Amino acid sequence: MAKSVGRTEVKPLQPLSSLAPPEFEGHLPSRNSNEDTKPSSPNSNVFSVLMSSHKENEAWKEATVAEKRDFRPNKNGGRRKAPFYKVMQGMPIAVDAFRYGTIPGVTAYFLTHAHSDHYTNLASNWKSGPIYCSEGTANLIVHMLAVDKKWVYPLPYGVPTEVPNTGGVHVTLIEANHCPGSCLFFFEGRQTVNAGDSAFESPFVGSSKIFRYLHCGDFRASPRHVLHPLVNGKRIDHVYLDTTYLDPKYTFPPQPLVISACAELSRRLVAETERWLIVVGTYSIGKERIVKAIAHAVNSKVYCDSRKAAILRCQADAELNALLTSDPLEATVHLVPLGTITSDRLKAYIERFKGKFSKAAGFRPTGWTYTPPTGTNELPTIASIVSHPHRGFNHTSLRPARQSTAALQLFPVPYSEHSSFFELTCFAMSFDWGKMIATVNVGSENSRGKMAKWVGRWEAERKKRGKDEIVPYRHIDYW
Repeated sequence: MAKSVGRTEVKPLQPLSSLAPPEFEGHLPSRNSNEDTKPSSPNSNVFSVLMSSHKENEAWKEATVAEKRDFRPNKNGGRRKAPFYKVMQGMPIAVDAFRYGTIPGVTAYFLTHAHSDHYTNLASNWKSGPIYCSEGTANLIVHMLAVDKKWVYPLPYGVPTEVPNTGGVHVTLIEANHCPGSCLFFFEGRQTVNAGDSAFESPFVGSSKIFRYLHCGDFRASPRHVLHPLVNGKRIDHVYLDTTYLDPKYTFPPQPLVISACAELSRRLVAETERWLIVVGTYSIGKERIVKAIAHAVNSKVYCDSRKAAILRCQADAELNALLTSDPLEATVHLVPLGTITSDRLKAYIERFKGKFSKAAGFRPTGWTYTPPTGTNELPTIASIVSHPHRGFNHTSLRPARQSTAALQLFPVPYSEHSSFFELTCFAMSFDWGKMIATVNVGSENSRGKMAKWVGRWEAERKKRGKDEIVPYRHIDYW
């Protein structure tokens, strides 16, 4: 029977293989579970509303030990322990936690997107439990990692779905604005179990309180996220935040403006002579938007090798699929690994097509190429941050790198699929949340301390304002 959630009818989940859920190793004994469990003492809860700084520091110390780079399974007693922020508080749910194997008490493993730092250790021998993700990500991990389809449960965007064996937790996928198939997970339900490896327990396990968690995975924050009906006007208890660029020096321009700038510059170059080759550096997944915009601007097909083409076709992007060609001479736009966009490697690449192309422009799109203007205030007030969006950006903003020549031009492009510092601040100031939990750059106490100060400033500014209102935006796609 289908289960209804509000007015939305939820159908029983089906794995890619359409087989019944197999037996799995994931449901190891947890420290306590379900409705019969009495709440623990608040003093033992790392996440309680009035969490002491000591308890929080202890939890992060525990997580730091779990994430040590020199960990060796044979020397450290087997499985690497999962840090607390990988398991949703009070729920048998882990997110992007495949490197930890079978986690005690976890019955559902979620994957936000198919980038290797999020699916580490996920492989064809996976048998720790069902994997929930978007359809695009499901296709990618089956293709790239040979994960058995019987473990993979694709979920639709925007549809509340009850997750089996979680005590009634519902999840809804929200578009992450990151790479194809990426999503945020909105979890809603009661706390029924202290799952995971952390020694810290929740006092709310067994209570009737409904919790809302928003796991951001990797995302490029935009007004669309805070306008989403599950976020706008709601109280989110925990936000698991992509803090890749939580630093004032990373206030790079809005993604749509950068895409338009690259497309216009490419159009102008090719208009000079058709012997220009436009080469775009990409990851295995990601940067597709910039590629499509350039291809349309220069009226060209897109070439990449067969391995990359197979990955792109997993994404079910009809627009992109129509642009692909297996003939490098048929396309003015080529996709290559990001590392190819250097003077030496790009020179060697264009030599292969000497009779067809005489000039090449290489675009290296990554937020790490962004350099803040001289004199940038690295300790701005929150009010000044949200009131001063990034200045305009167009094709004249793209400048060739020093090693460029007349025939070989390299363009660092401040294009990122992660949120800029400005966007993170606008995001945090635009809705009601209880706690922000950093998930990136958390390996050192110094880094965590710097990020915690900004979260504290966000909280202080929200209290000062008295109510949560969406920060005014220039376009629904960017602040």
